[in-house]
Amino acid sequence: MTDFPFDIVAFDLDGTLLETHRDLGTAVNHALTLGGFEAVPVESAKSLIGGGAKAMLKQALVQQGGVEDEEFRRLYKAMLAYYGDHYAVHTRPYPHAIAVLDELASQGAALAVVTNKFEQFARGVLGSLALADRFDCIIGGDTMGKGRAKPAPDPIIEARKRCGGGRIVFVGDSSYDMASARAAEVPFVAACYGYCDRTREEFGADAAIDGLDELVPALRRL
Repeated sequence: MTDFPFDIVAFDLDGTLLETHRDLGTAVNHALTLGGFEAVPVESAKSLIGGGAKAMLKQALVQQGGVEDEEFRRLYKAMLAYYGDHYAVHTRPYPHAIAVLDELASQGAALAVVTNKFEQFARGVLGSLALADRFDCIIGGDTMGKGRAKPAPDPIIEARKRCGGGRIVFVGDSSYDMASARAAEVPFVAACYGYCDRTREEFGADAAIDGLDELVPALRRL
């Protein structure tokens, strides 16, 4: 037994555990150019991440005038197909991610991923980085069914169930993550180094960190 205060630590994926914007941005640009739109700087993908691939593409298209629903569906399918073949070209764990996962496991904490990325993509990316086996459960944006992805509480509640119950904390970098944690009534740690769509003050999180090396000490203080 340890004195660690949480039984389960659940993580968002994009912008929290993994730096993914280059591969996501490249997939968005594939769809944009296919539709006759201007490609956007890959770094700009940081501001589009959070609500899942569909929201990313929709925002990018709206910024250039938008498209009809049928054309959007065509471009969205093309984006997903491209991303499915290129999701781990530039994607890497954030600094200290591996060490933190090791430390949490040594403290007896179960580990979960709760992301709005499709589950097959989340598992694929983590598998490509040899990280998938570290997690007791991986829940994607489509795992719980339509309307039950973040910001709904359902994925976090399901993660707690799949990890055997107990005290859970959620670590994420977006307002979707914050809202999901609040709705599930679990503590929320803001990953302020990620693709944040809120300031540290706007998050009003139970804790805020500027790097994953700060996570375990922050959890111990909660």
